[in-house]
Amino acid sequence: MTAVHRPSRPLVESIPQSDSRAANNLPTMKFSTAIGALFAITTSTAYGFAPASSPLATTRARSTNSSPAVDSAPHRHRPSFAHTLTAMSATTFNVGIVGATGAVGKEIVGCLEKRSFPVGNLRIFGSERSAGKEVDTKFGKVTVELFSEGSARECDVVFLAVDGDFSLKHAENICEGEEGAVVIDNSSAFRYKDGIPLCVPEINAETTKGKKLIANPNCTTAIGLMAVWPLHKLFGLKKMVMSTHVKIAILTNSIQQTYQAASGAGQPGMDELIDGTKSVLSGERDVAENKVFAHPLPFNVIPHIDKFQENGYTKEEMKVTWETRKICGLDDDFPVSCTAVRIPTSRAHSESIVALFDKPVDVAAARKALEEAPGVSLKDDPENLVYPMPLTATGQYDVEVGRLRKNIAFDNALEFFVCGDQLLRGAALNAVAVAEAMVENGALKAKVAA
Repeated sequence: MTAVHRPSRPLVESIPQSDSRAANNLPTMKFSTAIGALFAITTSTAYGFAPASSPLATTRARSTNSSPAVDSAPHRHRPSFAHTLTAMSATTFNVGIVGATGAVGKEIVGCLEKRSFPVGNLRIFGSERSAGKEVDTKFGKVTVELFSEGSARECDVVFLAVDGDFSLKHAENICEGEEGAVVIDNSSAFRYKDGIPLCVPEINAETTKGKKLIANPNCTTAIGLMAVWPLHKLFGLKKMVMSTHVKIAILTNSIQQTYQAASGAGQPGMDELIDGTKSVLSGERDVAENKVFAHPLPFNVIPHIDKFQENGYTKEEMKVTWETRKICGLDDDFPVSCTAVRIPTSRAHSESIVALFDKPVDVAAARKALEEAPGVSLKDDPENLVYPMPLTATGQYDVEVGRLRKNIAFDNALEFFVCGDQLLRGAALNAVAVAEAMVENGALKAKVAA
């Protein structure tokens, strides 16, 4: 397989794409129990959190130490990174969010609230259109401030939930010097820049030590690596064949496919899926209209996400290659391959993975490793119809892993299925967990008492 090198300069993507920041205009959704289930969707309240009576709110209310009632498989949940912190309450921080009214920004606020991050003062920065508005948070009413680099620099840590162009223009200025803030950027602007950590805290939190600017991975990278990393540590990953949105660890080859929800293309993509599905179900049209996607998405799958590159891959597919190499410390020419497919689901990406290892595999040992891995929920009880699905992964902090079995086509290979909420594990949750990791390792410190 021809090796493809990572880019030498930052890549700034544009909608439509599956990057979590592309969904930044997507309000958090709840699933309706009405016809179509996956397609009858309504916008939720305030910060985008579903009302307490909704199915999604019930799902979100469960902690990472609980499991859905449908899950009868015995398994143990471990808290993800933040919940292992031991001394965060001693110090509070001035926290800023740019883009807090977008989908990822709303989820960042929710993660800060639910994970008890030690916020002493929360500041929300926005455009002239949103400046002056008041929003209710667990930390009190917050008035949206007009963004300025100077104001952002007053914070201890700033989460950027904005597009790559904005990040390229402002991120480095915000964090410059001793008085600058730590910046955790959700865009693709700095992911491939040397010297800037690309961090999944459960894997490479140590890379944030002594750094002021941290890049959050693509949503598919963060989701997939959560499942693959524990198995790599156990058996030594050698090759990978995947179908979904995923990332790999240290391997010899990797072939992947990703199945991505409509939300990866933002609110316009979601609207097109819902409206198009309704038009077909009502008999108004035989085939739905398409403006956002290259082809109609309802009752269809589209093997095309983002722009095609000279090598025949799309940019979305190449992000898997580039980011896997950086997060896992692989050579720039390390062979990793992916196919990305858009499917007609609303939220949460899915991945089917065949992982080939150096050592002989043991399913029981693999299951135990996944059960004990932080941020992973083993959903693997086929007899009781328990396995990962976007419906059950939506709103969950943990990445669901199941359908674990020995692959019958390759030696020393495991096959499994992964689902993860791309706005949480793939974006907001990972960003907050990065901040928590930086508190633990001393990279994030309070400049003054918040």
